[in-house]
Amino acid sequence: MTSELLRRDLLPGDGGRVLCAVSGGLDSMCLLSLCREAGYDTACAHYDHSLRPDSGMDAAFVADWCAARGIPFYTEREDVAALARAWGLGTEAAARRARYAFLERAADALHCAVIATAHTADDQAETMLLQLCRGAGSRGLSGIPPRRGRVVRPLLAVPRRELERYARETGIPHREDPTNAGDSFARNRLRHHVLPVLETVNPAFLGNFGRCAARLAEDDACLYAQAEAFLEANPSLPADRLLALPEAVRGRVYRLAAGRSLEWVHVPILDDLCRGGNGRRVSLPEGDAAEKHSGCLRFFFAGTPAGIVPVTLYPGFRGHLDGPALDVHCEICPSGAEIHNSFNTFFFSCENIYGSMTLRARMPGDRLRPVGRNCVKSVKKLLSEAGVPPERRDSIPVLADEKGVLAVYGFPQDERAVARPGEACMAVSFTPGTGRV
Repeated sequence: MTSELLRRDLLPGDGGRVLCAVSGGLDSMCLLSLCREAGYDTACAHYDHSLRPDSGMDAAFVADWCAARGIPFYTEREDVAALARAWGLGTEAAARRARYAFLERAADALHCAVIATAHTADDQAETMLLQLCRGAGSRGLSGIPPRRGRVVRPLLAVPRRELERYARETGIPHREDPTNAGDSFARNRLRHHVLPVLETVNPAFLGNFGRCAARLAEDDACLYAQAEAFLEANPSLPADRLLALPEAVRGRVYRLAAGRSLEWVHVPILDDLCRGGNGRRVSLPEGDAAEKHSGCLRFFFAGTPAGIVPVTLYPGFRGHLDGPALDVHCEICPSGAEIHNSFNTFFFSCENIYGSMTLRARMPGDRLRPVGRNCVKSVKKLLSEAGVPPERRDSIPVLADEKGVLAVYGFPQDERAVARPGEACMAVSFTPGTGRV
């Protein structure tokens, strides 16, 4: 049955270790068992969110199961509710961010080639339906990707009922999260009431959803490639050239340039701004804004420390930071031959950049695992230990993607997205400048 369930092409074929993300629930316990049964060098990571009084019992259950079978085990406990308040995020969003950051740390500590999560075909369908209800475009409707960086989902095409059958036949134990039984969360309501109805319409709907997600992901990647090419050729965002683009491409250019807080409902608002006269400004969510200036579109961002206005980086980007007086250049390179030789030029593996890359100031909770230091440091502590005066710390450039910090100017970059020699990569360089870029 193992070969029927696991998608082997997502797992290392050269003896590399697989880190299974295990909550203690049925899906993740089956994933751990299946990987071990298939002969993979398997390790286990459990993240305790501290969101339930009995969450420690889940950690103990998984730890005991692994100990009885000699499976390397790694765990951390964090107060996710406190992190959510510090980051200004909802609990679910903060939990996801903290959990994936933990998994990267665990994979580093246990020397794992990939991180496997137990998302199933049911999870994929639920995600697509939630995105449909929110009015998402092709990126949202493409659902959960099978691979992102070193995170893989080898059970993504498997219906949950197949895992339930496997668990019954093999006696795999698990712990049920009591919050899964109720209908308080939208995902639970879809799981309990909508998916059973869809199965009466077409028993093969889960597989059809998966194929639809794959096609939408291909279409979305094609359109974003066109948007990136436009940005590379037109980094100043001239309004007339923007309006000449097909709407599907133009909307993606807006999203790449804005970097955050932008949804498809804002596309016609920005279109009207581009059509109007210079000097007009429109408000965007979270205090952000856009303005037409000298015939070009400009974005302004709120809620970040003074000194650096956040900006999304893309191949061909050239900009200037007034506070630290640095020119910034971003480009795709065929090889990262100079990796680690300088702390003002960084080379990132394109495959391991999550979403868009942003240049910004430090934020509460920022941390990274500097190359060669074998430890995780908060950016605050990194700057403090280096003797950077407090009044200068908010003007130190930070590079980050949707998962977290990638690099801090003047320091080794984070291990997570390091490009290897000979690998195509995104290069970001900082040079003393006057603003004439």
